Formats: sequence, C-alpha cells, structure tokens
Amino acid sequence: MTNPGEQDGSGQGESTEDAECPDRPWTRGTHWTPLQHAPPQLYGPALRGPGILVESTEQVVEWARSNSLWQMMFGLACCAIEMMATNVAHYDLDRFGTMPRASPRQSDLMIVAGTVTHKIAPVVERLYRQMAEPRWVIAMGDCATSGGIYYHGAYSVVKGVDQIVPVDVYISGCPPRPEALIDAIFKLEEMIRQQ
Repeated sequence: MTNPGEQDGSGQGESTEDAECPDRPWTRGTHWTPLQHAPPQLYGPALRGPGILVESTEQVVEWARSNSLWQMMFGLACCAIEMMATNVAHYDLDRFGTMPRASPRQSDLMIVAGTVTHKIAPVVERLYRQMAEPRWVIAMGDCATSGGIYYHGAYSVVKGVDQIVPVDVYISGCPPRPEALIDAIFKLEEMIRQQ
C-alpha cells in the first residue's frame, strides 16, 4: 500500500480522502477491492456463527453430558480426604461442572476412593446399579485400582473395583493429589465427547 501522494504501479496515487478514512479498507484509490472474509470464529461446539447450528444433536448431548458430571461421593478410606479436598474452595471442582451429590439416582459419575473390601463390594454394585444411565466410574488411588498394599496381606480386600463394576478412568497414587483427580475428570470428559 502506498502512502498518500506517492505513485503506485498504475500511475495513479491514492486520494487523501481514502487515506484519511482508515475505516474504509475496501477502497484503494479509485478501484474497488473485495473484502477478505473474516476467519470463521467458533461460538462453542455446536455454533459456527451467530445463529447457525451445524452439529448433530448427539454431539450437543455429549457436550452437555461431559460438562455437567454429577459425582456420587463414595469415599472408603484415606483417598476420600483427597477427593473431599478437590471439592473445597482451593480447587473448586464445581467450576468444571462436576457437582457432588449424595444420592445415586441423581448421579452419573461414581468416584471410588479407597480400599474396597468383600464386605462393601455388594454395596458398591448396588449403588452403581441405582445410578442413572449413562454412568461412569473413576477408580481413585492404588487400593481402588488394584487392591493396593492391603491386597497381598489381607484376605478381605478386593483386587480393584473393576472386579465389581466397569471402570472408565484409573488414577494411580497413594493417595493421589487433587490435581490428579481433576486431570482424570478432564480425561473422562474427553472420552464422553468422543463416544
């Protein structure tokens, strides 16, 4: 683009009126030039522009499900303290759309945090069956994942909660930090969106 008063290749200079009006980029000198299309801006997972819905209903439902997980608090041992710490103000799991619920009928995510024994195993299965479909399970900590250090020394410990209910995401650690639980919830949300 040439400065006002300079000659361009066509031998004509830009008028000072065009140079003084920078809000008119579609004119250069005496020639009209088409505007470049603005790059497409995403307005969310379903909207490609203001008022244009192009995604399928299933993708919208999966997006809504992944961003509104209601967890059933199911703490069995020391990992439950870390799960509770994830819900308090310092980490604030509510800002990610994961709300703690006390009833299995209002929950779609079970976080099993702690040692699962043979005595509590039927209760875990019963609560899982009472949860609404679709439902997901996170095994939090070594004890819920594989029995932990208690499996080899105690006859009463189940070798992982996946022996009772299907598990979607495993979290290692003894006990895992709240950041690991937040990361596992992000992984689960990504899995739900890709189903």
